[in-house]
Amino acid sequence: MLSPLEQEQASASLALNLIKNPDLHRARHVAIYLPNDGEIDPHPYMTMARRKGIHLYLPVLHPIHPGKLVFSPYYDGVELTANRFGIPEPAFSSGLRRPAWALDAVLFPLVGFDENGGRLGMGGGFYDRTFAFSRQRPRLAPKLIGLAHDFQKVKKLPVEPWDVPLHSVVTDRQLYRVK
Repeated sequence: MLSPLEQEQASASLALNLIKNPDLHRARHVAIYLPNDGEIDPHPYMTMARRKGIHLYLPVLHPIHPGKLVFSPYYDGVELTANRFGIPEPAFSSGLRRPAWALDAVLFPLVGFDENGGRLGMGGGFYDRTFAFSRQRPRLAPKLIGLAHDFQKVKKLPVEPWDVPLHSVVTDRQLYRVK
């Protein structure tokens, strides 16, 4: 368990490493997450991104297509409510939503990862189902970027046929290019 100071330092380092990631250099529409349960905090990156005019979005559980996500604009003052997992998200009806294929990049938290792009999330499969289209239409796919603390790296994780591969993993220590 990291102390609050260590979490803050890791988040600041993460932001600097994200800025160096070529997958984000041209991105104008980026999905992000709000940290939960010890996940590395992307808030310092969000601040930098907003200053550059990047539009940020949060994942929202899709009420019509269970197991999938849609993305709602995230800005100062947007009203958030806890979803069924207790994670804050904009209300589904709160303004415009952006479909997954219309994003430039998606930053999402990892529980674990390996250097080959194997990843472990929270086990719900939401990102895999939402971005399954990228296997058939890779040109429409946003850059998928996992975020983690560097100590969450493991030697090897199993990869299932339905796992949508990452383009990169960014940690508080470095950038891992995968694809």
